[in-house]
Amino acid sequence: MPYTEDMAQAIVGLELPDLQAFLGPEQPAFRARQLYDAVYRQRVAELAQITSFPVTLRKELASKLAVGLPAPAAEYKSTDGTRRYLLEMEDRRTIETVLMPEEGRDTICISSQVGCPVNCQFCLTALMGLERNLTAGEIVGQVLFVMQAHNISTETDRLNIVMMGMGEPLLNLPNVIKATRILTDPAGIGLSQKRITLSTAGIIPKIAELGREPVRPKLAISLNASYEDQRRELMPITRKYSLKDLLAACKAYPLRPWEKLSFEYVLLKGVNDTDADARRVVQLLAHLNAKVNLIALNPGPGIAFETPDPERVHAFQGIVRRSMPCFIRKPRGRDIFAACGQLKREVPQKNGTFVLVADERR
Repeated sequence: MPYTEDMAQAIVGLELPDLQAFLGPEQPAFRARQLYDAVYRQRVAELAQITSFPVTLRKELASKLAVGLPAPAAEYKSTDGTRRYLLEMEDRRTIETVLMPEEGRDTICISSQVGCPVNCQFCLTALMGLERNLTAGEIVGQVLFVMQAHNISTETDRLNIVMMGMGEPLLNLPNVIKATRILTDPAGIGLSQKRITLSTAGIIPKIAELGREPVRPKLAISLNASYEDQRRELMPITRKYSLKDLLAACKAYPLRPWEKLSFEYVLLKGVNDTDADARRVVQLLAHLNAKVNLIALNPGPGIAFETPDPERVHAFQGIVRRSMPCFIRKPRGRDIFAACGQLKREVPQKNGTFVLVADERR
């Protein structure tokens, strides 16, 4: 969102030099550091809570600055403990953010765009199309919102962030990278780069660009097919970025010493889930330092595919696992449309079904 004179400047999304520039030379440098610490490390909800500032300064800043967290428009709770949040931005557009609590750790799935321009045939978000990119502040704000709502601390809790919600992160790379710098700054939120993962459909030039960034998330590739024609049908972006070129980009990607590439593979009943598909996946990834995450399709209205039986999923895993690490991702929040590929701003109805909610922008 561009800043205008009649809007308070949001702090979330600003790095320390940005805050120093905004406060100007009339304020001592330590004020910007105090403000940065209060918003990102202490996670204050209002400027009035920054007690290290004189009252007069708090009032002055409150007229020009706002913390800038998204507003909760709706919340849905799954039987497995997953929470799906519909969050409203300053322009009234809405996005979805999901908290997946587990024993000993929490995972927050965040969005990078409102909607998505990548037309994957098995994904509900794709049916929305793209409305706009999120700012760095809107990306970070999702994390801070959930951390505040559930009293999560990076100092005491094991927290993972996955950029696997709405949108194609690599098509919003500058804001994704700025958000990552803010999320990983030890003086602020303090996440490790090892705990942030970005998932892409395979935007080849941007994969190389991501690899040149000194601070970046781990990379996950949505593979979802075992040969070129199959991937073209399931992921039309393959017509622009071929599977062969994608794998070449993955081979050239500069992995850090502790890092593996992740390949996400959505299993579709009778389409890409055969033993032959599994063997082809092994061949495709044979020369990469990689692991595979299998996802049995999470169904939804308008999706013309079915979920494979658990036996088929395990058989596929067994073949791949002989050659490389291969895991089955446990579905979380299916009953509230919070699982992978289900984020489409669906709201529950009295009869137990879900329907799409439209943005009510004013």
